[in-house]
Amino acid sequence: MDELDLRFSVTYRHRILFVEDAFAPACPALAGLVGEGRVLPLVDAGLAEARPGLRAEIVAHAAARGMRLTREPLVLTGGEAAKRDTAVVKAVLAAIETDGLCRHSYVLAVGGGAFLDAVGFAVATAHRGLRLIRMPSTTLGQADAGVGVKNGINTFGKKNFTGAFAVPAAVVNDLRLLASLDLPRRREGLVEAVKVAVLKDPAFLAALEAEAPALRAGDLPAVGRAVRRSAELHARHIAEGGDPFELGSARPLDLGHWAAHRLESLTAHRMSHGEAVAVGLALDTLCARDLGLLPAGDAARILRLLAALGFRTYAPELHLDGGKALIEGLEEFREHLGGRLTLVLPAGIGSPTEVHALDPARVRAAADELRALDSAPCAARS
Repeated sequence: MDELDLRFSVTYRHRILFVEDAFAPACPALAGLVGEGRVLPLVDAGLAEARPGLRAEIVAHAAARGMRLTREPLVLTGGEAAKRDTAVVKAVLAAIETDGLCRHSYVLAVGGGAFLDAVGFAVATAHRGLRLIRMPSTTLGQADAGVGVKNGINTFGKKNFTGAFAVPAAVVNDLRLLASLDLPRRREGLVEAVKVAVLKDPAFLAALEAEAPALRAGDLPAVGRAVRRSAELHARHIAEGGDPFELGSARPLDLGHWAAHRLESLTAHRMSHGEAVAVGLALDTLCARDLGLLPAGDAARILRLLAALGFRTYAPELHLDGGKALIEGLEEFREHLGGRLTLVLPAGIGSPTEVHALDPARVRAAADELRALDSAPCAARS
């Protein structure tokens, strides 16, 4: 046998800019990122509807800053519908081909996390990868999904089955984009802040508790502070955690996500990602407590904070088919990762640990407890 075994490494730069109005004429952020490069602007249809003047703002900003747009902003389907089939991916690829973009060109994608997932997948495959600037327009996107390196769509009835890892040229978190969100959507991404605080930062969890009334009310400066810290913790884990493209069998920041992904599928995405993560986080919290990993006081603290932020921690689908439908999500999660099942659970605030099995009876007991808490009077739940 003759073998040639070579090793090489590639250095990536992961840039996240935090601004308060990226499309103001005086803001230099976007022009500084693209330089002389040509830019294809894409906008989430839901965002375009919520902010009718956004497309004109983008065009005016580009003119004021000397940016070379290839066309007026193209509006494409947003939300989970963007990931439901290949329509958005094909539309982005067609626009890239029609506009003659090359690897030194940029795609500017402004929208929610699902929209960015679908656009990012297309951009990662055109010419084997163009330069993508993500501008998340939701708290979920700015706090977590939009600052990551994953792209994908749902196929074969499975979340993110088809996708690619690709580091964006930059992420621009614009606080003004959150101002157009209604209250439930403005709060939604806070669940990812709770999750990453439980796993990595006790001080951040305490800050979320202290600001819970303002956060529940959708106070924009408070939401901005929570999003900023959440984005930093997520991005630092990607850049410094040693496994940015998830080559191992663990996803160290996916506390609560095995159940969340399953709930999204079981509800045909009636439950949003944030709503599903809140339930999944509560479920994993109780499982960690019952395994003897997490002190009961810490578990109660997490559930109290979720409730204080306005999240519901139970969904009837937890008990679908006697809980069997939920449990099937464990195998689906293992398959998505490859290798053995590896779940991350808290062993105290700021102390994650890995487990490789979860007794279905324990999961069902946790679901029963969440149902009982959900049906209890508010005073009892607090």
